[in-house]
Amino acid sequence: MIRAGIFALALAAGPMAAAQEAPEGLAEAPGAVLRGLDKVAGTASDIELGIGQTATFGKITVTLRECRYPSEDPSSNAYAYLIIADLGATEPAFSGWMIADSPALSALDHQRYDVWVIRCKTE
Repeated sequence: MIRAGIFALALAAGPMAAAQEAPEGLAEAPGAVLRGLDKVAGTASDIELGIGQTATFGKITVTLRECRYPSEDPSSNAYAYLIIADLGATEPAFSGWMIADSPALSALDHQRYDVWVIRCKTE
């Protein structure tokens, strides 16, 4: 948990952080698996994205910019840089890093939808 917090602070520099190489000990993945929850309908769905791809979930769009994972243990954690916006909105509802094992550290604040990182896709 402390490691995730330190990593989040190191990446909190904003969009410029997304352009940097992965910090030591982390590997870059070609995609990610996210989970979306529609709080009104009570339904959850997995969202699989490749780097640079955008998916529509209900009335929001989710774009994956990067996904990183510990190179020594790919299944232990995932760090994904996401941009989430309401359809037709000019400003994103969320833009930044989400951490799989600490979803509350940097979370989407939306009245209807929740989105969180499950894992990076390593293949």
